[in-house]
Amino acid sequence: MAPMTAPVSSNRPFLNRRLAAFGTTIFAEMSALAARTGSINLGQGFPDTDGPARIAEAASRAVLTGLGNQYPPGPGVPELRAAVAAHQQRFYGLGYDPDSEVLVTAGATEAIAATLLALLEPGDEVIALEPFYDSYAACIAMAGAARVPVTLRPHAGAFTLDLDELRAAVTPRTRLLLLNTPHNPTGTVLTPAELTAIAELAVERDLLVVTDEVYEHLVFEGAHVPLAGLPGMRERTVSISSAGKTFSFTGWKVGWVTSTQALVTAVRTVKQFLTYVSAGPFQYAVAEALRLPDAFFDGLRADLRRKRDLLGDGLRAAGFEVYQPQGTYFITTDITPLGEKDAHAFCRALPERCGVVAIPNSVFYDDKDAGRSQVRFAFCKEDHVLAEATSRLRRLAS
Repeated sequence: MAPMTAPVSSNRPFLNRRLAAFGTTIFAEMSALAARTGSINLGQGFPDTDGPARIAEAASRAVLTGLGNQYPPGPGVPELRAAVAAHQQRFYGLGYDPDSEVLVTAGATEAIAATLLALLEPGDEVIALEPFYDSYAACIAMAGAARVPVTLRPHAGAFTLDLDELRAAVTPRTRLLLLNTPHNPTGTVLTPAELTAIAELAVERDLLVVTDEVYEHLVFEGAHVPLAGLPGMRERTVSISSAGKTFSFTGWKVGWVTSTQALVTAVRTVKQFLTYVSAGPFQYAVAEALRLPDAFFDGLRADLRRKRDLLGDGLRAAGFEVYQPQGTYFITTDITPLGEKDAHAFCRALPERCGVVAIPNSVFYDDKDAGRSQVRFAFCKEDHVLAEATSRLRRLAS
């Protein structure tokens, strides 16, 4: 006789309470909405064209010749670790030992998760710049820590950081600062003066700093300045970046961590129990990508600056208030001039109204009122796609 089965009985929800507030990410939700309605997807930040053909060919060669088809080394293939170290030296004058101070991860998302899980204890506080990428909140929660937002506020057409507010947010329980510059979703690039003040605060209060620098090569005004290069910061900073945004291969999920041997060892201890290893053949291709000539990086930046301006002009013509981004793939807008107040409701209705999908910034805030009327659009798309999208959005002003 077959054993009887019975439903699992539980007097509590299955999902642990630290993650009870987190459901499907807004990116999956809105991308599914775009697919269902046949809308132009300016929500999720992925390009609609692939990166350099020679880099795709390098990945293909790696597969066909058996490079990385089996488990690569836990810290990453030596070729990529060497290329990451050379990149940091080439662009920023930062020296890292590829054998002990570089760690390859499954994209920047895993790097952030592994770093926060490694460095935080339950009850620690983490200061993050709000609005913040949604994985930050989830990873802080998984570590049992508490997030403390410091809000970037719109002023004179851009978002700015209040350094006094940042300093006031530090308490005896603060363990680390989590910084993202260039900043998603606002496009803010912290200035050298702001970074200097942050570095001085971190040294004064003996704080660790984790920097998410995935948009490092997409700065349209000024230049990217790594916090790790400032006085007193190399030994307390975990720098994170990835290949997806720079080389337009977001599906490869190849990221990396650079820091001191002690900090990288801590992060690697956690990372080995997450994915262990990943993206073997792609690691060889990304190593080649990091060695591309300056003309590639300059051309990428110029092309995306032009796309930013194309979409920004179209959004203004459609009636949005536009905050000019200094970097990244994204433009943040305000829908108040359109007579709208609720960005989430606006974005849910937008596909039916004009066939475009965007992201409500309110999902990136703890203080929902601060971002209630803000909407983010991605401009990492082909020109004709941006032109068609802005043509559709102009229906809102008619």
